[in-house]
Amino acid sequence: MEPAPFLADIAGGPEGAKAYWLTTKDGTRIRIGVWPRGEKGTVLMFPGRTEFLEKYGRLASDLAARGFGMVAVDWRGQGLADRPDHRRDMGHVTSFDEYRDDVDAVRAAFRQLDLKKPCFVLGHSMGGAIGLRALYDGLPASAVAFTAPMWGIRMSRFMRAISGIVVGLSKPLGYDKSFAPTTGPAGPMIFEGNPLTSDPDMFAYMKGQIDQHPELALGGPSVTWVNAALKETEALLELKPLDIPVMTILGSQESIVEASAIKERMQNWPNGRLTLVEGARHEVLMERDEFRLPCLEAITTWFETGGAMQDRQAS
Repeated sequence: MEPAPFLADIAGGPEGAKAYWLTTKDGTRIRIGVWPRGEKGTVLMFPGRTEFLEKYGRLASDLAARGFGMVAVDWRGQGLADRPDHRRDMGHVTSFDEYRDDVDAVRAAFRQLDLKKPCFVLGHSMGGAIGLRALYDGLPASAVAFTAPMWGIRMSRFMRAISGIVVGLSKPLGYDKSFAPTTGPAGPMIFEGNPLTSDPDMFAYMKGQIDQHPELALGGPSVTWVNAALKETEALLELKPLDIPVMTILGSQESIVEASAIKERMQNWPNGRLTLVEGARHEVLMERDEFRLPCLEAITTWFETGGAMQDRQAS
């Protein structure tokens, strides 16, 4: 574990944050950001696809004000972590097991840094899939919250119908490392009609980060990444629920991940809670205050009470 660059000029979080390089068992270099300790414990923030740890600087401030420290991750292939050799602006893994190696490195760093316990997990979008798998792998967490977790990928009926054909032919035809259909290099960020947030200020915050540091931008995923994601999300839905308190928050205007898969997963989760936020888009923690603040309050209360432990004791 070695010191890594931390882009304080775009993070906007609490003072005293540090970043570190971690090396996974397959030799990939990833990055973590560590915000000051909180007396109530440490939140492991698992970001979504395309994201980077500085994007969550404002969230780190929100959590710090409520007594929590935070650690965020640059997964392989994004942020300042190692990127694919064939094209650095493409999301690419051959298997989601590669992200499990990233989580192992983060767990080792958590112990080495002697971060304040208890540990809580907060996973967004793709980070929700990685985080859920980590729970099955034994990641210790007192309580867990997910926002718009990627437990299914939203596709048009046509794309879903032909996805098997596209994936099956991709390697023989040599385009398994090409952008998946309907995706491509990162384009300009435009507020009007965006699927992420209805809040102009939060959108400007995210856009400004990329404008100032274009090396953080990431385009669409490869065909191979999509295949790996489909396999992983299908496998996660088939697993039996764990006896771990899980809260999941989903905006009613969700258009990136598959909402029906989230509802299916949470329907029979013991000590679980699914909250639908009317009017919110994909980034519920980067939405307008009328959406964001109640979500933040619900998550931190969930963490403070050990999640559904409180519900169990009251029943």
